[in-house]
Amino acid sequence: MSTRFWCETAWVDGQVATGVLLTADETGTLTSVETGIDTPPTIAEVVPGFTLPGGVNAHSHAFHRILRGRTHGDGGTFWTWREVMYSVAAKLSSENYETVARAVFAEMLAGGYTSVGEFHYVHHAPDGTPYGAGDSTRAHAMERALARAATSAGMRIRLLDTCYLTGGIDSELSAEQARFGDGTIDGYMDRHAALSESFATEFPVISPGESFVHVGSAIHSIRAVPAANLPRFAELDEPVHVHLSEQPAENEACQAAYGTTPTQVLDRSGVVASNLSAVHATHLSNDDIASLGGAEANIVMCPCTEADLADGIGPARELADAGATISIGSDQHVVLDALRETQGLEAGERLHSGQRGRFSPAELISSLTTGGARSLDLPVGELAVGKACDFIAVRTDSMRTFGSVGEQVILSATSADVAMTVSGAHVRVRDGVHTELGEISELYRAAFAALGMED
Repeated sequence: MSTRFWCETAWVDGQVATGVLLTADETGTLTSVETGIDTPPTIAEVVPGFTLPGGVNAHSHAFHRILRGRTHGDGGTFWTWREVMYSVAAKLSSENYETVARAVFAEMLAGGYTSVGEFHYVHHAPDGTPYGAGDSTRAHAMERALARAATSAGMRIRLLDTCYLTGGIDSELSAEQARFGDGTIDGYMDRHAALSESFATEFPVISPGESFVHVGSAIHSIRAVPAANLPRFAELDEPVHVHLSEQPAENEACQAAYGTTPTQVLDRSGVVASNLSAVHATHLSNDDIASLGGAEANIVMCPCTEADLADGIGPARELADAGATISIGSDQHVVLDALRETQGLEAGERLHSGQRGRFSPAELISSLTTGGARSLDLPVGELAVGKACDFIAVRTDSMRTFGSVGEQVILSATSADVAMTVSGAHVRVRDGVHTELGEISELYRAAFAALGMED
C-alpha cells in the first residue's frame, strides 16, 4: 500500500518545484517524486506552502533541554554552566530518561527536524556501575531508552555512542563524570561493539523509511580521550563525531600537553577523514581549516548554543570553501527550531565578516538537510527516490513568511510556521501537536515530574 502527498511547492533537486507528488511505499521509502502535477490526485494528502526535506539535527544532547531558561541568573561561564548540566545528568535513570527524551524528540519534530545525531555519554549508573552488571537484560539501558524514545516519537536517530575516559588531559574522571566512562579504550570498544550487535537485533536497519535507529561513535573531546587512544577510532567504519575547539581553554590545554591544536592531534591519529564530524570547530587555525577541508570532513555548527554559551563564531565559510561539508545541530537546545538555527549560521557569518549572503538560501537548506545526512550517514535529506519519506511543510502565508520569495523563506520562517512534520510517510506533528503523543507541553510536564523538578 502506498502513501501519497501532493505538495504545493517543494525543494527538489536543489530548486523550488511546483505541484510535487510524493509517493512512498509501505516501508515509508519514496518510490516516486513527480513535479509539475497541477491538480492533486484525490488519493493524495494536500500539503500547502513550501515543503522541505526533514531537517537533520546533527548534534544533540537530549537531557540538556532540561537546562533551558535555568542557567542565566548570574551570567556565569561555559564551565559554570557545565556544573549545572552535571547536576541534571546525575538525576537521569533509564526510566526517566526515556520520558525526557520522548518530549525532546517530539519538540524536535515540531521544530522541523526529522533526524538527529544523539551525542550520548551517560552510559552507566551514577556510581559508574554498568547497567546489566549481574542482569544482562538491563545492558545498554540508557542507550535503549533513547532508542525507544526516538521510535515512539517518530524521530530517526543516529545514536553516537561516546567515548569519555578522562576528566581532562591527564586527569581522572570526577565523581560527576563516573557514569560517562568505560575505564579504558578497550572497555569502550568492547561495549560499543556489544551495543552495535544488540541494536542490530532489537532495532534492525532494513529499508530507508522504516529504519529509525542507527549506531555511530563519538570522541567526547581531546580533553576526554587521550591522544594515544585516538587511532582506534580510525579503525571504525561508521560516522565518528567529536567536540572540537569549542572553547579557547581546550586549545590551551591541548597545546600545553601535545604541543599542537586539537585538530592536529586528531589528524596525526588518522581520525580526520570524510566520516569525521567536528562539532563547533569554533577556534581553529588556518592549518586546522586546511586539514579538515582537505579531508572533506563534516562540520556541525550549533549557532544558538554557541551564542548562548559565548563560545564564539566559527569559520564556517572558510571551512566550506576549503572542502568541508557544513551541517546544523541544536546541541543543548536553547531553541529547537530548525529554521532559526539555520538562520543563525548566516547571522553569525554576517556579524563576523560584515558581509551579507555568506551562505545563499540554497546553501543554508543544504546545511540543514543534505549536510546533516552526510554527517550522520542517513538515507535522508532529499526528496528523492530511495530516500526516506521525511519532510516538513512550512507555511508561506503567515505574518512572518507572507511575501517571501521562493527558497528565501528559509530566512524568514520559524518553527511556528512548521504546519506539518512527516517521517517514514507518517504525519507525526500537525500545528505543533504530536499526532500520537499529544500536546508536547504535557510531555515536558511529565519529564520534569519524572526528574523531581516540577518547581
